[in-house]
Amino acid sequence: MATAVLVTLGAVAFFGIPFWPAVLGLLAITAAAAFAPRRSSSRRLKLKTQREVRRMWPGTGMKVTVDALPNPCFVADGRGITRYVNHEAQKVYGDVKPGGPLSFSLRAPSLLEAFDRVCETGLPEQINWIEKVPTETWYEAHVAPIFMPGSLSSDQRGGQPDFILVVIQDQTENRRLERMRSDFVANASHELRTPLASLTGFIETIQGAARNDPEARDRFLSIMQEQAERMRRLIDDILSLSRIELKAHVRPAGVVDLKEVVRHTADALAPLAADLDVEIRVEVPDRPVKLQGDRDELIQVAENLVENALKYGKDGKFVDVTLTELVETPELPQWQLSVRDYGEGIASEHLPRLTERFYRVSDDSRQVMKGTGLGLAIVKHILARHQGKLDIESEPGKGAAFKVSLPAEDIAEAILNKVPS
Repeated sequence: MATAVLVTLGAVAFFGIPFWPAVLGLLAITAAAAFAPRRSSSRRLKLKTQREVRRMWPGTGMKVTVDALPNPCFVADGRGITRYVNHEAQKVYGDVKPGGPLSFSLRAPSLLEAFDRVCETGLPEQINWIEKVPTETWYEAHVAPIFMPGSLSSDQRGGQPDFILVVIQDQTENRRLERMRSDFVANASHELRTPLASLTGFIETIQGAARNDPEARDRFLSIMQEQAERMRRLIDDILSLSRIELKAHVRPAGVVDLKEVVRHTADALAPLAADLDVEIRVEVPDRPVKLQGDRDELIQVAENLVENALKYGKDGKFVDVTLTELVETPELPQWQLSVRDYGEGIASEHLPRLTERFYRVSDDSRQVMKGTGLGLAIVKHILARHQGKLDIESEPGKGAAFKVSLPAEDIAEAILNKVPS
């Protein structure tokens, strides 16, 4: 403005410019200068608004990067509002919409507490937690701050982050593998001790006192073979139970005809039934019985139940295997597999503990059969994976009935979708 005034005075004094036109020109320059700062302030305000928008919603580059990660990822702002969810998180946690609180999708208290600490300190954290429902599941989460370039907090780490990235890893399989190893060692060392001691004793007897006694040697060798078979069955059952527990949190996706499973089981166990002089009577509907499940595991359920009925209920001469539709709850159609024997039955005090590992009813008939004590434990874990249930009814002298209830195919998927993964 000072330069404009000097130029105007010089033009009037030396070049003969009329005074009033020069004053009007000076006023026009003044007006133009007065409006120039206002436009500059408007541009600054616009840039500031754009920066705030970039801090509120992640850019395309961040979204593409997060989508490339193989684990469920959430991007939230400092207030705990979800701003982006990658494809893997949408598969695991359902259709999560950005704009809602992060606590609506992730309900683990320890994770939310870690999120708040990262918001306050601007330092990354790693936490672990366990969810008990519907099955025991272990998770690990990495909570890391994101500072956008040009923000005040990007120059001094430890301030308020622009975004917070939450990456979740399912550690269930690793933890179950660790537990499977430790359980196998513990169970094998405990349960194999007795048959190994028997084998060692018989071997010493054959090498010593029974060296020249063919009759005693043959009898001892027969017992040794039984003990070796018992160890083989025990190892097979322990490994089978460990494999089932390893994938207990993974829902079966196949479709199985339970009627075909029952027929297959009856045919497979027919030779054992003939040896024990027991008849297997099968009653199934005419139409297929479709279930959502794993065929091999459901065959194992049926075989374990029917084999127990043959061994421990052989005095009754019959084992009834029936497949019926439960109509008591029409809104939740289910099928019931019932395996009933007519043997000695089981006392009521033993019923609640039958599905425990290595639990055996201590009576003479069961001691003769030498079971591993893991058959019903395997059944229980398989049914838990299939959203099924096992009911046991028995009275001494009236046999026993083992009833398995499983959801029908048309509602199995709906039930599984209601349960959080």
